[in-house]
Amino acid sequence: MSKTTERATLSIPRDIVSLGDYERVALTRLDHACSEHIAAGVADEHTLARNVEDFERIRIQPRLLRNFSNADTGCTLLGSPLRYPIMLAPVAYQKLVHPDGELATAAGAAAVDCGMVVSTLASESLEDIAQQGPDTRWFQLYFQPDRSATLALLRRAERAGYKALVVTLDAPVSGLRNRGQRAGFEMPDDVRAVNLDGLPKAPQRVLEPTDSVILHGFMADAPTTADIIWLLSETQLPVIIKGVLNPLDALELKALGCAGIVVSNHGGRTLDGLPSSISVLPAVRAAVGESFPVLLDSGIRRGTDVLKALALGADCVLVGRPQLYALAVAGALGVAHMLRLLQTEFETAMALSGCPTLSAITKDCILAD
Repeated sequence: MSKTTERATLSIPRDIVSLGDYERVALTRLDHACSEHIAAGVADEHTLARNVEDFERIRIQPRLLRNFSNADTGCTLLGSPLRYPIMLAPVAYQKLVHPDGELATAAGAAAVDCGMVVSTLASESLEDIAQQGPDTRWFQLYFQPDRSATLALLRRAERAGYKALVVTLDAPVSGLRNRGQRAGFEMPDDVRAVNLDGLPKAPQRVLEPTDSVILHGFMADAPTTADIIWLLSETQLPVIIKGVLNPLDALELKALGCAGIVVSNHGGRTLDGLPSSISVLPAVRAAVGESFPVLLDSGIRRGTDVLKALALGADCVLVGRPQLYALAVAGALGVAHMLRLLQTEFETAMALSGCPTLSAITKDCILAD
C-alpha cells in the first residue's frame, strides 16, 4: 500500500523540475510493492525500455528566422478544444497513490486546462470525476463480457458529459508483470474499480479440463469486429480505438467508422517484444492518411518528445505514469505542476526548433535513425 494514502499536506519539493524528478521522488514515498507495480513493464521489460530509448534516437533539426508573432500551441481534436496537444492517459486505480485518487488528478488537469481520459477501472466514480475535471474529458471503455454492462457504462459516460469514448483493445489478458509479482504486489481491499459495481454479469464460462484459461476463457470474451460495429451503432460520441500498432488494424478501424486511434503499446505492460509506439507511428500515419486523428502514448517524458511525436504524425499525445508519480508526491497540485512543466518544455521546444504553430511541426523538423 502507498505511504501517501494517509491524508497529509502535500507540497512540491524544490528539486522537482521535470517529469523524471516526480518519478524519482514518488518512488521513495510509495511502498516497495506499489512502486514496483506502477513502474513495471512486462516480462524482461524490453518494450518498456524501447519506449524511451526510441525517442532519444530522434534528433531535432531546427529552423531559424521563423515569425512567432502569431504563435499558437492550441488545436481542436474531435470537437474538443485543447490548449496543448497533450492529454492525460487513462490510468486505473489512482487511489493506490493518493486518498483522493482520480478526483485530485481531474482537479489538477482542470487547473491547467489539460484534457483527461478517465479509465473504466478508476477508483472514483466517473460522475464525480467529471464534476472535478476539465471540460475536455473522454471516457476510456473496456468492453465487458455482458453487452448490457458495456452499454450501462456508455450511457453513464454520455450522461456525465464525456465528449468521446476511448476503447482499449490491446489488453484482453493482463501481461506478466514479473517485477510486480516478485515484489508481492496485491491490490488493497479499499482500492477497487467502483464503476463496475452493480453491473450485469455474464454467465460464468465452463471450461473443459483440457481448455486453456487464457485462450478459451479470457480470449473467448475478447472484443471482435462485431463488437466495434455494435458500439458504433449505440452512440453518437466519437469512438477512438487505443492500442493500435499495426497499420492494417488502423486501416480496418478507419473503414469501420471509428473516429480516431491511439498508437500505443500500453506503456510496455502487455507483451514484451512489441515495438515502441513512436517507431511505428510513421507507418500508421501513412496508412490512414493525413486527416484521420492519430494520438500516441507510451514514452512521453519531455516536451521534446511531444514535438517529435507530432513531427512523425501524431495529433496529440497522452501521458500515463507521470500523472501517478505527480499525484503521489503532491496531489492535485503535483498533477497541475507536472503538466505545466511539460507544457512549458513543449513551448520551449517549439521556440528553439522554429515551429510557431502545430502545423509547422513536420517531419522536416527531425532527423531519425
